[in-house]
Amino acid sequence: MNRRVALRGLLAAVSLITLSGVANAAPPAGFDERVEQLRKQIGAPGVSVTIVEDGKVTLARGWGVRDITTNKPVDADTIFFTGSTGKAFTNAALATLVDQGKIKWDDKVIDHMPDFRMWDPWVTREMTIRDLLVHRSGLGLGQGDLLFLPNSTLSRKETVRRIRYLKPATSFRSGYAYDNILYMAAGQLIEEVSGKTWERYIRDHVFGPLGMTNSTDTDAEFHANSNHARPHSRSDGPIHGLGTQAPLDENATISQNAAPAGGLAISAKDMSRWLLTQLGRGKIPGSDKRLFTEEQSKEMWTGAVITPTPRYPAEFQVAQSHYNLYALGWALSDYRGAHVVGHDGAVFGSQATVALLPEKNVGIFVATNSEDGQIVRGLLYELLDHYLGYPQNQWPEKWHKFKIARLNAAAQQVQKAQASPTKTGPSLPLDRYAGEYTDPWYGTIKVSHAGKGLSIDFPHSTGMEGPLTHHQYDTFKMNPSLKWVEPAYVSFSIDADGKVDRVTMKAVSPTADFSWDYHDLLFTPETAKTDSEK
Repeated sequence: MNRRVALRGLLAAVSLITLSGVANAAPPAGFDERVEQLRKQIGAPGVSVTIVEDGKVTLARGWGVRDITTNKPVDADTIFFTGSTGKAFTNAALATLVDQGKIKWDDKVIDHMPDFRMWDPWVTREMTIRDLLVHRSGLGLGQGDLLFLPNSTLSRKETVRRIRYLKPATSFRSGYAYDNILYMAAGQLIEEVSGKTWERYIRDHVFGPLGMTNSTDTDAEFHANSNHARPHSRSDGPIHGLGTQAPLDENATISQNAAPAGGLAISAKDMSRWLLTQLGRGKIPGSDKRLFTEEQSKEMWTGAVITPTPRYPAEFQVAQSHYNLYALGWALSDYRGAHVVGHDGAVFGSQATVALLPEKNVGIFVATNSEDGQIVRGLLYELLDHYLGYPQNQWPEKWHKFKIARLNAAAQQVQKAQASPTKTGPSLPLDRYAGEYTDPWYGTIKVSHAGKGLSIDFPHSTGMEGPLTHHQYDTFKMNPSLKWVEPAYVSFSIDADGKVDRVTMKAVSPTADFSWDYHDLLFTPETAKTDSEK
């Protein structure tokens, strides 16, 4: 998590007093009305909130609608996509295997998955299970995410096999760069060790014991549950994030190969079971049984990597953190002097956050079925302030203003670039750009010439295909058929013989999510089949 605070003077003394217990038990007065007012003001279709305190559930409910086309209401059992907050569930599943004596956190990955390979053979030999989980592998930010975005026909096993073709951005264990693909490897490892798929193992060893009866970990189960919050997006504006709220296509769910990195859908009521278990250090609420031992809880909450501390404008300085660490599926930081264990999540028209105040014995979950993360972040800060004894600070309104200003600035930048491109090119007749081009880890794309234009197609993803319109020089703009897919510039490099010798890509919007890692692709003309599948 990228938030928290510095205390000065008297505030430090106040913090020391309030940290001994819950400063304000129960949600803030008028909280229900506050959420609904913000939901309407920001334009989020639905919101889900869970709060647990001192071993009890004090709030688990929903506001708004599951789908703006049906207006069916959100309730405590409505499941929302929770994105990367699900990484902690994958770690909990691994923790049960540690408790069973089947693995250790510092076991070498290849000892359990002999076919696992990184780019560097030395890294392959040294990579541990812990390394898979804490974003210190040397891969770049979000590298390889296009193997599941916007969807994929690749199996998890095949996706993991392709990790060997991802050239690292830094040396092993030298720094932090958030990734998803190694969590796919962790999911595959669970299958290799247990004999059960990650999906089956999560249901049998996490959801089942905790009584999380509505939660899902597959696309099919998500849609089979009639009480699901359909993701929404603003994709008809000048850039993604601006425009009119619209529901995503019903197929716009996280690819199953990437589910261990963030493919869970959870209701407010079910999330209360998870929060109570985490605060109980593995003890299942209402039971003498444990999901995992206290020893594994400590492992999962112990920081392994220092992560960057973001710097916000002056109006957010009170929330500035002093430290940020990444543990096993959890981010550790401080907020107004209090230790926070949490994680954010965002995926395809949905956003969520989980935050735990261990010293207060308080857990918070906020989710929305849209990309309006300012309501998620804002409500979280508002609740943290409440439980730490601080007055309301209008966080949702501040975050909303900040985000809209940032998006508008990006939109102006994009509109300016597209309004006055250099009227030069293309260098070749359009049919000379047509062909198949291969990237070692992604596979093969196809550029076609028909009529007066070019089009592009991607082998294992639907929705990215579409026409290529000339931008400038030998660069064309990709116009995906799925409107919520980030468009990209496609640049062709011409060799001395007047032939295309490579193709690179770059997201059009400067605010595109890091998972659209077009910049990591390097396509060359296909002359023969490569080791990667098309």
